[in-house]
Amino acid sequence: MEGIDNKEEVKKSESKFNQDIHSQIVRAGKRTYFFDVKSTRNDEYYLTITESKKRYTDQGKFHFEKHKVFLYKEDFDKFADSLQDVISFIRKNQPEQVVASEEEIKPEKIEIVSEPVKDFSDIEFEDI
Repeated sequence: MEGIDNKEEVKKSESKFNQDIHSQIVRAGKRTYFFDVKSTRNDEYYLTITESKKRYTDQGKFHFEKHKVFLYKEDFDKFADSLQDVISFIRKNQPEQVVASEEEIKPEKIEIVSEPVKDFSDIEFEDI
């Protein structure tokens, strides 16, 4: 009987391992960042940061190129401090940008002129 209890405990602990606890998604232009909190077998939380970029092959098919960083709680403070220092440095020392960022590019005003449709037929999506 003890073996059964141990197997159930092992199954419970295995199901907790690498379990997703919390996630946040940041879409930034052509990239997407995933911040995922997961737990170890010992119920200790850690962070995975995943950068995902959509890439196209020569045949026009696409796949997602992903890069992951694993960050454990003993490194949170050092990581956060260094990240803040680097961001502050960039904000203070960034030379004037010659090329506008994606967010700064605003589409030109386009005027669309159309004539009213005289003959209109209902086409169902399934008909196409």
